[in-house]
Amino acid sequence: MSVLKKPIISEKMTRLGDKLGQYSFEVDLHANKIEIRKAVEAMYGVSVVSVNTYVNRGKTKVRGTKTGFTKGIKGHAKKAIVTLKKGEAIDFYSSI
Repeated sequence: MSVLKKPIISEKMTRLGDKLGQYSFEVDLHANKIEIRKAVEAMYGVSVVSVNTYVNRGKTKVRGTKTGFTKGIKGHAKKAIVTLKKGEAIDFYSSI
């Protein structure tokens, strides 16, 4: 089981990374804050000060087809915002 699925790179998270040293990741639904902290420290070699998590519930989608309406739900996603020690940063673009 991989704890970190992918980093979330958006304008808002780039701004938070520059100003506050916070970075966001999509994580496994069953991962806790301690596992997330250890995974980020091991993968990026930084010191984590705090971890905040939240779960985005999957949205219900309805689609009209020839045979009627089809109803479904998108999957849930857990996200974590990681605050690093002052002066440290993560460079997601270094491997490109």
